[in-house]
Amino acid sequence: METLANLESFVRSAESGSFSAAARRLALTPAAVSRNVAILERSLGVRLFQRSTRKLTLTEAGEAFLSQIGSPLEDLQSAIAAVSSDNGQPAGVLKISLAPSLGMEYLLPHLPEFLQRHPLVRPEWHFENRTVDLIAEGYDAAIGGGFDLANGVVARRLTPLHVIAVASPAYLARHTPPETPAELNSLHCIALRSLMTGRIRSWSMRNAQGDEAVITAQETIVFNDPKAVREAARLGLGVALLAVPDVLALLESGELVSVLPQWWSDAGSLSLYYSSRQLLPAKTRSFIEFVVELFERENYAQRFAANQG
Repeated sequence: METLANLESFVRSAESGSFSAAARRLALTPAAVSRNVAILERSLGVRLFQRSTRKLTLTEAGEAFLSQIGSPLEDLQSAIAAVSSDNGQPAGVLKISLAPSLGMEYLLPHLPEFLQRHPLVRPEWHFENRTVDLIAEGYDAAIGGGFDLANGVVARRLTPLHVIAVASPAYLARHTPPETPAELNSLHCIALRSLMTGRIRSWSMRNAQGDEAVITAQETIVFNDPKAVREAARLGLGVALLAVPDVLALLESGELVSVLPQWWSDAGSLSLYYSSRQLLPAKTRSFIEFVVELFERENYAQRFAANQG
């Protein structure tokens, strides 16, 4: 019978494509992971990986073996985690990836409530503007948009994401407010450059009547962080196109106003991503339930929607 350590070393190495990445996830040394895989190969009598100086590649036998043990191993680990916590309570490190503005403004203020319910959970929250690889990087869950649904990951939709044009009252007092998306061309545009692609995203706006218009405004300021774009708009430096959650607090306080209140862009959905395995660890399951409850209680779906009236 193979040890759990050997099987886990194989599965994590296959998922990440390297012993080093698997070692970081398992809190082992690369040499230990390599040794565990070698022991497994000797026991099975087959080579599971083709090794090179750059990466690991599964052999045909390795692919077949991974397909047979991947899900059962995840279920076994979940079962072990469930029975090893005190009285079956959610416990352990909870590694979550969150978009910075969303996490800090809408979830972090409710963390005391979550910890009061689940005192044995130790949060490790990463606030980052990128789409993470949940499986390879060892995240329990992530909240964001635009994630690729890799094998073993599911998305639970929380709310649509709408992008709107905003500016400060002071800026609009110095310029003629636009009445159509085409008139944004005459204003200063604060643009957002994607950290993932390095490109400035273009937007197509629409209204409740179904009319559509492509935004061709020329950017005069470019940042790579939504919070910086928001701050520049608040300082009166121009018009910004941002997701509603990024600007909601300033809209509610009056520091920013919607430039074209009847127009918005669809940016997909804000979703909660987590493993698709049946036996989720109690810590992950409790976080999922808390987030869903929080979005319903705080009416985030309606508050994050653009004005479509």
